[in-house]
Amino acid sequence: MPIKIRAVSSLLTLGLVLITGAFCSVVEASTLSQQPISKPASVKQAEAEYVGGEHCASCHAEQNKLWRGSHHDLAMQPATEQTILGNFNDAEFIHFDVTSRFYRDGDRFMVRTDGLDGKLQDFEIKYTFGVTPLQQYLIEFKGGRLQALGIAWDARPKEQGGQRWFHLYPDEHIDHEDELHWTGLNQNWNYMCAECHSTNVKKNYDAKSRRFDTSWSEIDVACEACHGPGLEHIKWADKEEGWQALGKNLGLVIALDERKNVAWPIDSKTGTAVRSESRKSTTEIELCARCHARRGVLSQDYIPGQGFLDAHRPALLTERLYHADGQIQDEVYVYGSFIQSKMFHAGVTCSDCHEPHSLKLRGSTEQVCLQCHAADRFATPKHHFHESGGEGGRCVQCHMPKTNYMVVDPRADHSIRIPRPDLSVSLGTPNACIQCHTDKPNAWAAERFQAWYDNPAKGYQQYAEALHAGRSGAPEAAGLLLELLSREQQPAIARATALSLLGSYLVPQSLQAISDSLNDEDPIVRLGGLTALEALQPNMQFRLAAHLLDDPVRAVRIEAGLMLASMPSDSLDSEQRTRLAKAVDEYVAAQRVNADHPQAQANLGNLYARMGDARKAAAAYREALVLNKRFVPAYLNLADLYRQTGREVDAKRVLGEALALAPDDAGLHHAHGLALVRGKELQRAVEALRRAAELAPENARHAYVYAVALDASGKLTRAIEVLEQVQVLHEYNPEILSALISYCRKAGMTRMAEQYQAQLAELQRRAMGALRANK
Repeated sequence: MPIKIRAVSSLLTLGLVLITGAFCSVVEASTLSQQPISKPASVKQAEAEYVGGEHCASCHAEQNKLWRGSHHDLAMQPATEQTILGNFNDAEFIHFDVTSRFYRDGDRFMVRTDGLDGKLQDFEIKYTFGVTPLQQYLIEFKGGRLQALGIAWDARPKEQGGQRWFHLYPDEHIDHEDELHWTGLNQNWNYMCAECHSTNVKKNYDAKSRRFDTSWSEIDVACEACHGPGLEHIKWADKEEGWQALGKNLGLVIALDERKNVAWPIDSKTGTAVRSESRKSTTEIELCARCHARRGVLSQDYIPGQGFLDAHRPALLTERLYHADGQIQDEVYVYGSFIQSKMFHAGVTCSDCHEPHSLKLRGSTEQVCLQCHAADRFATPKHHFHESGGEGGRCVQCHMPKTNYMVVDPRADHSIRIPRPDLSVSLGTPNACIQCHTDKPNAWAAERFQAWYDNPAKGYQQYAEALHAGRSGAPEAAGLLLELLSREQQPAIARATALSLLGSYLVPQSLQAISDSLNDEDPIVRLGGLTALEALQPNMQFRLAAHLLDDPVRAVRIEAGLMLASMPSDSLDSEQRTRLAKAVDEYVAAQRVNADHPQAQANLGNLYARMGDARKAAAAYREALVLNKRFVPAYLNLADLYRQTGREVDAKRVLGEALALAPDDAGLHHAHGLALVRGKELQRAVEALRRAAELAPENARHAYVYAVALDASGKLTRAIEVLEQVQVLHEYNPEILSALISYCRKAGMTRMAEQYQAQLAELQRRAMGALRANK
């Protein structure tokens, strides 16, 4: 299914907003109305250095032939008789209480469906989006916006269940006020989709008028999307004056030659190939990552060959995106998985497996794998314990299991890992065995592995326990995370994720680990190290991370600027102030790239709040709410800003406005309860805090604060009951245990207090044991 980006109720993180890399998803409907824009972006003049793929085809006929008909070629097309795949012959589709009709009006392809106000309206399809296994359709709105319809066409053959209309959220009633409605911001092509479906896209959003003037040089993903602007290359090819000075790249921005003269001879001892020479760069992988990654956008001036982290910020292995062992969970595409793999670290690059112009595999899936893995060792029942030639014996079934997204689109996990059913038993992570043997439990799969292999291999990825502990608050978390950080052979993205978790488990040993990470050669690790600084005082943050204000990688520089923005100006010398100001300016520029989205505005508000500029912070939060009146994080942050500046009345007003729009948001009830406590309205506060705890039982802090309020209102017994209930769900939470010890003693429940004291002591013992083991 599409990524469900619903507004969260916690304070918005200070990092950059992450967006998708391919198909569209939704947050919230904006105040759009359908109206053709005056000049379609596709007919605008391209920038001079982009010349168009037709100029390439004359010399590169073979590559052009491979590209024709590829997913890149068909990524986006004008809606015509030749490009539309869906049934527009008065076809009806019913989703909950909305009946949509797809029909023709002369040469136009039309849909009658629910619009911005929930009423049925007629819309013209302007563009197709994608081709298989599904095709989406884009509709034009005023302000230069294109929106992706929530009903898509299943392009698979009929015998596979295709040739039908289907809704991208089949089990949810998505009305016009729902944040997932097709007219919303995150089904907006300009923001979510354009960069990766066309060539040389410039979003060109004007924040004052709140309009787009988006342009592209080619509507699809053509030659220059990967090879860069072609004008200089044509000068070289035509031997124009000065062509000799164009260098070894022949006038191209980049030369994708990482596979040139490289062989992969198979080692007879291991049965696995070894690259004949080390891969000297990751240019190709980073080029593909621009669109095949879950990432945030830092610049609309990307040129192919530019470092990935100079224009984007990749997502880490965070909860809800990835399982604790790094397997894909939400729609995260490929990059974050592949850089976890042993293949990546052995020197494999994308085009070792995929022909880069047709995008097809270089043979059948088995042939691709057997390029580097000897068939007599791996393509045999002695290795896979399944029937030869059957599905169970296929490499990808075990090592690249698929997950369905967008209802009909199975995506293979590119972390290419050894199945670990033992981790499924202990941590609840998925495994490939049960994906096929759906009637069997994880324990059965783990037992089969033990019987087959005696001592089953653990695989290259060795971080599931550490990341799971960090996520769950386990007492061993600090020790396991530090131990993971000490293993430099583990994937950088896993170590960066460990750092992002370590900030919640600061112990004396943490400081050295964080300091080391800020000097790591991999920029992703440096990014993770910066997030770990959040819990430290500004002067310590500056002492550890000031050098990153001049980092060669933009994503690192601007994260450093954000992190250090709260440093008092009068404590810095002139040179330090200049460096910090430059990095902060870069951060602001990166957010303004996405000024059309409320997350970016809220990020700016958070930055200004850090800098002590309440006026600018409030303005940014209010702009976020103009873009999306239901964007809860902006309400929460604006209310908290008012609290910090002594405007309690305004804080309550903002929270009241938000609760009227989102009455079931736990974070809003929690913040409202705290505001009522500050206003000495204890009984109303208790009710608000109770509601927060009920709405989000997974949030231990909500329950803890509710219990404190109960005790303050004279309801000690009920406070203990609440804490006992939440302690079952959060057995590792020391704050809950400490409160239980205190309240049980206060109530004269000595034996229960002693039991909770023993539990807390055991947690502390385990935590110390893990730290000692790490030494």
